[in-house]
Amino acid sequence: MHTNKSTEPLIGLAKLMRMAYSGSDLTPLGTQLVERAETETGGHALMDLSTVLQLRGNRDLALSMQAQAIESQQIYSLPTAAGPVNIRLLAIMSSGDLMSNTPVEFLLEDSDVALDIVYVTRDLPLPADLPDHDVLFAAAAQSDRNMPLLKEIDAALASWPRPVLNRPDRIALMSRNEACTLLESAPGIEMPITVRVARQTLQQIANGELPLTGILEHGEFPIIVRPVDSHAGKDLDKIADSTALVSYLKNMPNSEFYLSRFIDYRSQDGLFRKYRIVLIDGTPFVCHVGISEHWMIHYLNAGMAESAEKRAEEERFMIDFDSCFARKHFDAFRAIYERVGLDYLGIDCGETVDGKLLIFEIDSCMIIHAIDPVDVFPYKQPQMRKVFSAFRQMLLDAIQRSAA
Repeated sequence: MHTNKSTEPLIGLAKLMRMAYSGSDLTPLGTQLVERAETETGGHALMDLSTVLQLRGNRDLALSMQAQAIESQQIYSLPTAAGPVNIRLLAIMSSGDLMSNTPVEFLLEDSDVALDIVYVTRDLPLPADLPDHDVLFAAAAQSDRNMPLLKEIDAALASWPRPVLNRPDRIALMSRNEACTLLESAPGIEMPITVRVARQTLQQIANGELPLTGILEHGEFPIIVRPVDSHAGKDLDKIADSTALVSYLKNMPNSEFYLSRFIDYRSQDGLFRKYRIVLIDGTPFVCHVGISEHWMIHYLNAGMAESAEKRAEEERFMIDFDSCFARKHFDAFRAIYERVGLDYLGIDCGETVDGKLLIFEIDSCMIIHAIDPVDVFPYKQPQMRKVFSAFRQMLLDAIQRSAA
């Protein structure tokens, strides 16, 4: 049986992000964690410190602290269970930032599910001595860096004695270019072909030495460009012409990029709408609706908290989701589930002018949470409880299937 060397319990990502969202100054806590880390033999203080640093935007130092934490301790017990424990979940994670793993912790806050996390790296494989668990969840996300790791985890889980959710070989198919190939010609879905190109190729297009048609179907500007393995809109841009592409490349040191054509998905009122949806055992659940004047929507900068009108629309969308949006796109969601083959999957999407489901991204690591202020977003709590309840039911169903 494993034992944790740290004496103070882990604070965890969910609680720390809740503090950050509410405007708490994390500096004093960071100072306390630094002091604790100097005397603590395990990794709790370092792991929490890493999360605090990430939430404050200090990524490099955060990842350094995290690496030290994992070196001293691979297994962490998260503070999720609020009372008696009925389900024991073990999640396998990789090192990395907040986009490197499925943030399972948010889905289990104040539940009857005990969560243990085991971190694996290229140098630290899955330990032989693991916590007892009823079900295992592969939480490491797809990235270039994680591909060898996903292969190793997949091999380790081949004959696992407990049910396994989100098989690593399916997670490995979630790169932007592979995902659009998976969903190509799926009913009711529009997902522009994404191609992966070397910097030199992009430079040739920018310089007019190579036609865009040679790389991308339809081959017309505007196009969407982003560096490989970037998330949350970082360095993502809409490029209007080759001159704009020259400017973009001047500011980007990256060696590889994803390219896709831009689809104008404005609604009739001139606003853009992005929906974050999760598929849990194939059933879609809406998690948020971002409404913005700008094509690149992040929920935090869409002005949802500032607009009662936008929030009223989001609330209506959530209430009507099962009977309207989910029913309208039933075939599309079914096709995604069948083709992707993941038990739990995040989808960022919109709708095309002709009513198709426009997929921006699918992956296993989107942040789904209930930490928005309740006084501003009261309607979100019941909706997120539905999501969390479905996630718990998925765990229970997996356990019961394996016992049958």
